[in-house]
Amino acid sequence: MNPKVDQFLSSQNRWKGEMTLMRDIILEIKELDEDYKWMHPCYTLRGRNVVVIQQFKGYCALMFFKGALLKDPKGILVQMTENVQAGRQIRFTDTNQIRKNKSIIKAYIREAIEIEKSGKKIPLKKTSDYAVPEEFQKILEENSKVKKAFNSLTPGRQKGYLFYFSQAKQSKTRESRIEKYIPKILTGKGLND
Repeated sequence: MNPKVDQFLSSQNRWKGEMTLMRDIILEIKELDEDYKWMHPCYTLRGRNVVVIQQFKGYCALMFFKGALLKDPKGILVQMTENVQAGRQIRFTDTNQIRKNKSIIKAYIREAIEIEKSGKKIPLKKTSDYAVPEEFQKILEENSKVKKAFNSLTPGRQKGYLFYFSQAKQSKTRESRIEKYIPKILTGKGLND
């Protein structure tokens, strides 16, 4: 048990009972190590992320990092948004749901462990798979500092920006978004950093 997870759980008001119960279920499976990452309880196998406990306004969840590879015979996994490639959640709104589904939860966690042990990977989109909006392409061609800074970002940050810029339907909106985020790009930060 990680003391940081103890502190996290003791500080919670909403979903405290649900998250504590999920933690107890995970800890019954002795193969995982408890860590505290991204301000949430995270469970790893040999340093590799397997599952994290999350809380949101309307629910709490177990999020499987390679959830897209789980078989999901009960049809309970949720893809958070259409753009999430790998992760999948099991969502809960009360402790009774968790207690009732304890054996199912454990089966999904055990399958996630086996997937991690197998070394299976989810083929993720590459940065080159994302369109560069012409408004941003023009800036990259005209401003070498922005181009160098953008190329220095991690692939995930690059994809985040490209996706966000491209989602705007109007050129004016794309230009506004790009202008707003150039200072973050120049400091090496991602869209949500």
